[in-house]
Formats: sequence, structure tokens, C-alpha cells
Amino acid sequence: MYSDEHTDLNGWPHDEHAYGIRASQRDADTHAAFDPLRAGARHLLATAETQLAQLPAGNVQSRWRWQIDVLRLALDRLDALHEQWLQTRDALPAHAAPGTPALDDALAEYHAKSWDCLDAWATHGDALREINTAARRTPSPHGTLTTTGPAPGRRGPGRK
Repeated sequence: MYSDEHTDLNGWPHDEHAYGIRASQRDADTHAAFDPLRAGARHLLATAETQLAQLPAGNVQSRWRWQIDVLRLALDRLDALHEQWLQTRDALPAHAAPGTPALDDALAEYHAKSWDCLDAWATHGDALREINTAARRTPSPHGTLTTTGPAPGRRGPGRK
């Protein structure tokens, strides 16, 4: 692991500048990897919640509800950070283009703030697949369990 090789026994980087560049690149890469999923993430959560509600108790992992909540909170935070980024970007001077410190530093800060939320999706996102697998394997009186939630862009009941 990068951190193990580039930090001392107390966790302090040997070269703070190089370590910071590496962390910034990690944050940007993680953000880029999640971005295509982001548009459908609420649909994935709604689908998992629908499936979870229909699963017999014996087929449910106790951690799934908690993991869905973690993913939803992370997505809410990502949405708020994205709105802040848009405001920050729009407030930058006209000469702030890719490759300039004004834009690059602001973008790096946005990516850094998003890291914990993206890490939550990387850590707990498998729960959505696990719930879907359990739903597909569970017979129900009506055939298969529902495997879709509200259409993308639509909010489930009780959502604003």
C-alpha cells in the first residue's frame, strides 16, 4: 500500500509534497470512477430498499439496512459538495482554466472533501449487489421479487 511505503512508523509522510500529490490524484481518480454511477445511484438505493422490504427476515443480513443508510448519507453529502463545487467554480475568475492554480486547487479541494463519501460507496456498495442477489434467489408468491425501484430521477415515497 502506498501509505505503508511512504510514511514513517507514526504515519507521517516522508515527502509531504509528493504524498499530497499522490493523495490528490487518488481523490480525482476515485471521483472519476464514481461519476458514471452517480446519476443512477438513487435508483440503485431505491431498488435495494424495495427488495430489502420484500425479503423474508431470514434472508436479510442485519448490516444491509445500515449500509443503505450509509450510502444514502454519503450520496446526500456528495450532492451537497457538488453544489458547493459548482458555486465555487462559477465564482472563479474568467482566466481560471485547467492547469491554473485557481481552478486546479479548487478542484483538488472538492475531490478531497468528497473522498470520505466515495470511500463509503467503495466500502459498502457491495451491499446493493448482495441484496439484489438475495432478491433474485428468493421465491415469492408472485414469481420473483421486485427488482426495480422508482425510475431514475424520481424520488421514492416521502422524498423531496
